[in-house]
Amino acid sequence: MKIEQIYTGCLAQGAYYIESNGEVAIIDPLREVGPYIKRAANDKAKIKYIFETHFHADFVSGHVTLSKETGAPIIYGPLANPSFEAIIAKDGQEFKLGEITIKVVHTPGHTMESSTFLLKDKNGKDHAIFSGDTLFLGDVGRPDLAQKAADMTQEQLAGTLFDSLRTKLMPLADDVIVYPAHGAGSACGKNMMKETVDTLGNQKKMNYALRADMTRDEFIKEVTDGLLPPPKYFPLNVKMNKEGYEDFDEVLERGTTALTPDAFEVAANETGAIVLDVRHQNDFVKGHIPRSIFIGLNGDFAPWVGALIADVDQPLLLVTPDGKEEEAITRLSRVGFDGTIGFLKGGFEAWKKAAKDYDTITSVPAAEAVAAIKAKHTPVFDVRKETEYLSEHVKNAENTPLSSLNDYLTEFPEKETFFVHCAGGYRSVIAASILKSRGIHNLVDVAGGFAALKADGAEVTDYVCPTTL
Repeated sequence: MKIEQIYTGCLAQGAYYIESNGEVAIIDPLREVGPYIKRAANDKAKIKYIFETHFHADFVSGHVTLSKETGAPIIYGPLANPSFEAIIAKDGQEFKLGEITIKVVHTPGHTMESSTFLLKDKNGKDHAIFSGDTLFLGDVGRPDLAQKAADMTQEQLAGTLFDSLRTKLMPLADDVIVYPAHGAGSACGKNMMKETVDTLGNQKKMNYALRADMTRDEFIKEVTDGLLPPPKYFPLNVKMNKEGYEDFDEVLERGTTALTPDAFEVAANETGAIVLDVRHQNDFVKGHIPRSIFIGLNGDFAPWVGALIADVDQPLLLVTPDGKEEEAITRLSRVGFDGTIGFLKGGFEAWKKAAKDYDTITSVPAAEAVAAIKAKHTPVFDVRKETEYLSEHVKNAENTPLSSLNDYLTEFPEKETFFVHCAGGYRSVIAASILKSRGIHNLVDVAGGFAALKADGAEVTDYVCPTTL
């Protein structure tokens, strides 16, 4: 028996490859399915089953394409209602895979179709659970993402999740291994550990949601407390996962259309496409196409695209580092953004050589910003998350979180110069690109972000541990 966790850091997502006696099961595959097929071929094995823990909201799964290319059936737990052919398993139904068995354990609560897959070894012993978004390490799935679909309040879903955990998962043995669908950084939970594998016994000890003395009402309150609004692209990803989508190969072929600067400019003007620049933030600061949006590949690229662009049908034109266009299109497709219509051939340097207009962002070292803040009282805008800001921030700085920046546009000075910063420099350049695209040009980015500001003597508030917020 082989179990391989295929973890994608940008999405904080774990897919699983399980092989026994030449038969393979894939759990929650990513959009591009070639690596799974290649891996099975290398193992001289056949993909027999594709298991989906639920209708994912934060990424588009590869289940439809993988089933089409391999003939393996897609398996959901009870209450799933996809538009395509699939096996809707009963609670407790078992599927043989070589010498092992995978049992469907219906665990509604995160969503009503959510199911955990229990792997039993060749001797019938419970070995591991693939818990999807039902149970994370250090947390459980947020119960507010399926409200409309399930016609239930988040409190009712949280109560259902409490029952699922207590009656279906917590009675399992402590040595059962927990393989969740997500880790720290995912928007599907709020308090996940950085580790991606643990034992159920350890989770019973340290996961707040699995406390033995916890009442149902306490669970509901703690699980629903402090939930931020889900990203706007989440419902659109659910729709694609339920109804199907275009093959990734077609998306890639269309997106890798190389455009000269003139053709790129015409396409941008005629299609209403957003020009998405995915280079490093330092390169974008030095020069970029006017009104283009920066979201760099070197950060949490796909989730930020989903949160800030939101509409998966929005046409996109890419400015990429040389040779990175395929990576950008692939990562966009993982969150349902299939509308890339081409990329700038030769990159930004080709744009400059063609004598096209370009823009820059003023960026200064933290020490220079600290001096201006102290001497001139230059306004400061902090685009980190609210919890980061409340934990510690530059005194008198305003908090305008990047995820909801559009709600704060009227708060930025119309003429007076102001500083914008994040934790380290990635998010502040995203924010600066959005502000400039909205006609706000009197900003100055602080290189190195809050860490550099603090190191260079900025006055900051007393530190508060983020876990207490």
